Amino acid sequence: MSRERITLFDTTLRDGAQTTGVDFSLDDKKAIAALLDRLGIDYVEGGYPGANPLDTTFFAEKRTKNAKFTAFGMTKRAGRSVSNDPGVAALLEAHADAICFVAKSWDYHVRVALETSLEENLAGIHESVEAARARGREVLVDCEHFFDGYKANPDYALSCVKTAYEAGARWVVLCDTNGGTLPREVSAIVAAVTSVVPGAHIGIHAHDDCGCAVANSLAAVEAGARHIQGTLNGLGERCGNANLITLIGALKLKDSYASRFDLGVTDEALSGLTHVSRQVDEILNRQPNRHAPFVGASAFATKAGIHASAVLKDPHTYEHVEPEVVGNARKVLVSDQGGQSNILAELKRCGFELEKGDPRIARVLDEVKRKEAQGFAFEGADASFYVLVKRMLGEVPAFFDVERFSVNVERRFNAVGELVTASEAIVKVRVGDEVLISAAEGNGPVNALDVALRKDLGKYQHLIQDLELVDYKVRIYQGGSDAVTRVLIEFTDGSGERWTTIGVSANIIDASFQALTDSMVYKLLRSKASL
Repeated sequence: MSRERITLFDTTLRDGAQTTGVDFSLDDKKAIAALLDRLGIDYVEGGYPGANPLDTTFFAEKRTKNAKFTAFGMTKRAGRSVSNDPGVAALLEAHADAICFVAKSWDYHVRVALETSLEENLAGIHESVEAARARGREVLVDCEHFFDGYKANPDYALSCVKTAYEAGARWVVLCDTNGGTLPREVSAIVAAVTSVVPGAHIGIHAHDDCGCAVANSLAAVEAGARHIQGTLNGLGERCGNANLITLIGALKLKDSYASRFDLGVTDEALSGLTHVSRQVDEILNRQPNRHAPFVGASAFATKAGIHASAVLKDPHTYEHVEPEVVGNARKVLVSDQGGQSNILAELKRCGFELEKGDPRIARVLDEVKRKEAQGFAFEGADASFYVLVKRMLGEVPAFFDVERFSVNVERRFNAVGELVTASEAIVKVRVGDEVLISAAEGNGPVNALDVALRKDLGKYQHLIQDLELVDYKVRIYQGGSDAVTRVLIEFTDGSGERWTTIGVSANIIDASFQALTDSMVYKLLRSKASL
């Protein structure tokens, strides 16, 4: 059986820009477009030229080398010619390989939103496609609200699809704009559309309001569609769009698809899928979804002891694909639910060579369980686990000793009469025979404490000079008057390595200080610092 090609269309830079809390800069757009290009995405939709200055500037030149750089916009407005429509003109002037027009396909929307006739809407689709084709552009038409429109008036919805195709659109894309259609409905409706337009010209654009965007996209493929639109990490308005990262994993690694279809994403590019997913979150200053399929930090993590034992014997017992093929990694978590198999696996992963049956393994396990009963959670704090084990093995030198610290928070009027809150910290540290006292101000008590601690660490100062605190999380472990605070702090250094440490206390400053000092010790251990 001959293999068919599925084309992937990314709309992260357009539909993804509607995500709550996401605001792309020009540099962000350039960086993400380059990531998509290297990944092997066929179409990169860059935005809506003419709608805002950022997108207009972005389309001043082509931003991809391999992918078809695509501009998005509306079909011509009712009541004016295509040559006299500023929106269409902006699309035609953009430096784009393709133009994706959005068109109404639900008769209700045509009458209420556009306030025009059904016939005029069809004419607008036809004339817009023809105009773009005449300028040498490949054309796609996103049939907005197609599934709702089909259920309300199937004849008119199909006439929109047919009009776009006959005018020369390369792809006619069926949009589940409200995200309320279910996979069985998608299958039936897409199959009906293939009686009007060949599946080799049909695409799917699914939103995730029912949590079915990926399933709906795959259902459309099963029914004949050969073009999928989505976003990286499922970004998009409301609940997001179909997650292209998940779809790529399924299409490349599940035999029912991999044996039938080809993608532009090579096996080599697939091995960088996790990196692409996390890099996008890094660019947007978002925390990656730990539970994301294929690429999440927990996607191949095992916590239960009996599962861990099985995974160590044969990973296929609890893994549906090998994590390495998508650039992820297997992880057996250390927790109070784990047994010696978990601990042994985690020790090995962290570079500790202890044989099964070594009595020190049981001691480490007992200490982990004791700590977790207090509120520690080492499954999310690798560096603290590493330092804990090193201490139990007697392999942590006395790099420094914090003799005391104090933090002061003061609310006062500044020199111009503004009410401000100032934080100041003082730390007294002994490094060998040297006593060092440092003071620092910060934009909060933890920041002040961090700056003061790292201000002067004597002979070790050069080893911590490149440290940067990149994330700080606070969780309440127990409620009530005896609440215990859990603090997780993530650091990075000049090499790009990232690590997380944890502190637990009824006092948030004390918990933060524990995590901060663990991070310093971890850095010195990894740097092979000596006394």
